[in-house]
Amino acid sequence: MRAVSIPTASCAALMMMALAGCGGGGSSATSTSSLASAPAAQLSNKSTQLSVAGTPQGAVSSGQAYSFTPSVSHASGTVTFSIENPPRWASFNASTGQLSGTPQAGDAGTYADIVITASDGQSTATLPAFTITVAEANSSGTSADVSWMPPTTNTNGSTLTNLAGYYIFYGTSATSLTQKVQVTNIGLTNYVISGLTAGTWYFAVTAYTTSGAESGLSNVASTTIS
Repeated sequence: MRAVSIPTASCAALMMMALAGCGGGGSSATSTSSLASAPAAQLSNKSTQLSVAGTPQGAVSSGQAYSFTPSVSHASGTVTFSIENPPRWASFNASTGQLSGTPQAGDAGTYADIVITASDGQSTATLPAFTITVAEANSSGTSADVSWMPPTTNTNGSTLTNLAGYYIFYGTSATSLTQKVQVTNIGLTNYVISGLTAGTWYFAVTAYTTSGAESGLSNVASTTIS
């Protein structure tokens, strides 16, 4: 899958997004957003206790090598790692926390709720659950990797504390995004959409909260698949 990075314009409501498409060409634009960038995933009990950090890649194509290794700090002893729900095509190193492997064509799909935990014998720290989407490799390019920046504030400027997920809207017209994908893992910042035919495709993202409130659409980004 050949990705084409497309930085995007500012979001009118909660977020901004970027799009990387597959195939030939696309358009690009750059701007700024009033929203602060989300920090790398991190969880720690106190600044003097074990902490683990890192942002796993959320998408990979079949035949493409994948590797993620978390970083740790404030360890008081030898650190060991454990994992929940590892992808069947990947191996896990309990000494380093590295998750790595090369998915094959038969491994295409979404692998959700992957959790990596570190322990130094006195305390533990866990990365937020994440998802890896494996797309089928296709020389003609029939998928797009949509990415976005998670919102951190509400439209009134208050801190956003009840984010529940995202909706990705897409279609072949910028004014008619007729297809929709729901992303329920708030730790994700990108998602691979497959099965796209040749032509120009348009994408936008909204965020929604646990109470059901939904933001307006982000700016619309596009990519052309040949």
